Amino acid sequence: MARVVAMVAAGGMLVAGGFAGLAPKRGTASSHREAPLISGQPQYDNTDVYAFVSPDKPDTTTLIANFIPFQDPAGGPNFYKFARDARYDLNVDNDGDSLPDLTYRFRFHDRLKNGNTFLYNTGPVTSLDDPDLNFTQTYDLTLLRRAGGRVRSAHTLAENAPVAPSNVGKASMPDYAKLRGQAVKPLADGAATFAGQADDSFFLDLRVFDLLYGANLKEVGNDTLSGYNVNTVALQIPTRHLVKGQDPVIGVNSTVSRLSASGEYAQVSRLGSPLVNEVVIPRGKKDTFNASTPWQDAQFAGFVTDPELPKLIEKIYKIPAPPGPRNDLVQAFLTGVPGLNQPAHVRPAELLRLNTSVKPAAKPDRLGVLGGDKAGFPNGRRLTDDVIDISLQAVEGELLGKKNDLGDAVDANDAAFGKSFPYVAQPHSGSDVRGARKPGTKAAGAGKKGDGGPVNFLNAGASESTAGEEDGTVSLLPAAAAAGAGAFVLTGGALWLLRRRRPAAGRHES
Repeated sequence: MARVVAMVAAGGMLVAGGFAGLAPKRGTASSHREAPLISGQPQYDNTDVYAFVSPDKPDTTTLIANFIPFQDPAGGPNFYKFARDARYDLNVDNDGDSLPDLTYRFRFHDRLKNGNTFLYNTGPVTSLDDPDLNFTQTYDLTLLRRAGGRVRSAHTLAENAPVAPSNVGKASMPDYAKLRGQAVKPLADGAATFAGQADDSFFLDLRVFDLLYGANLKEVGNDTLSGYNVNTVALQIPTRHLVKGQDPVIGVNSTVSRLSASGEYAQVSRLGSPLVNEVVIPRGKKDTFNASTPWQDAQFAGFVTDPELPKLIEKIYKIPAPPGPRNDLVQAFLTGVPGLNQPAHVRPAELLRLNTSVKPAAKPDRLGVLGGDKAGFPNGRRLTDDVIDISLQAVEGELLGKKNDLGDAVDANDAAFGKSFPYVAQPHSGSDVRGARKPGTKAAGAGKKGDGGPVNFLNAGASESTAGEEDGTVSLLPAAAAAGAGAFVLTGGALWLLRRRRPAAGRHES
């Protein structure tokens, strides 16, 4: 147990140090500023992708993509808008060949009523068509049907649909929920679409990059992303329109392409599963990954089958790295897991894979499949799935019979998710005060199995490895363990749902 925890701790320090040493450098998680080029282009930056069977309409599937990370709600007078020179795409592969069969494309347009004022709104806004809302956006939504990756047809689903504005403040937008509701647009055949500002759905303690929690290992349990907003696009589509034939599994990712000076669009951002580009792809390949397609993922296969992280751990901590090639990682990372979310005819590729035939859980477990809830991560990803705790516990050996209750002491979002589409939480208001602990967070060590809270988190402030303490915790470098969670699951760990299966080697094509 101590050896596994030490490996997690080592992974955390290496990730925090950018794989360049133990001195922490700037970094984030879940595709917030994940690659050098996109970090300077926040309007085009994917932060998270979610795909799940709609809990209140189980014959539909909800797809969500978030953009523009770390929005301070009071960041005016130029508040947060989608780029008008970009194509925001939600892509669906429904035959396992890693090529998109369906692309839902959002294109945005600016509307400015009065250019002679600096104000975003000139009075209280009570509706999306209120003349006091000085700046607005609309969007067109197009469905592209593809064959072999090439567009075969295009069908307009919505034109000039309204975008929910940035939540300027209570004086400017006294009933923001009403504005949000007006931005939900019904489509034909029971589908729906939404675009607008929302609370950042991802929850975790991210301050590991500040010299490992301030260099004293005491500051854990704070939701780093609490109080920040993102821009969201969301779709609710009848599932029968997404799947092909009898195979219920789809692969989902989001891409953003930007119009270049030559008049052509170039892909600048890509995201499927969380924590991939940040901690699996090395820095020198991150921009290449963002510009590539899943069909081209064979070029990155070596970072999965021959990962760097275990070698670095072996070099520094003398813990032998598992022998390569790491075929055990191929199923969990590239193909989906047989019997759960692997397509019938799969080409290895990095996609968020969802089995749409798995019905929503009556009482979702934040630990997803690890908690016995097959409707959760890594079978798609729900808003409430605690991907950090899932990663930590899998790394510690939960799926191999080594029971543990690791977590980052942040087990829920700082704002309540909705019970109906688009489900994302309302954005924080510009008149809110940031900085207080939010309801979704707990102090380190809080919670116990079954209450939905983080159970027996590694003790904050510990500097040695200890096991068998009265509360059952293991205390060794908790900040480092949290930092290395995502990296280890996708590289050095990747235990997910393999349990007693011995996966076959994946096939990689050029």
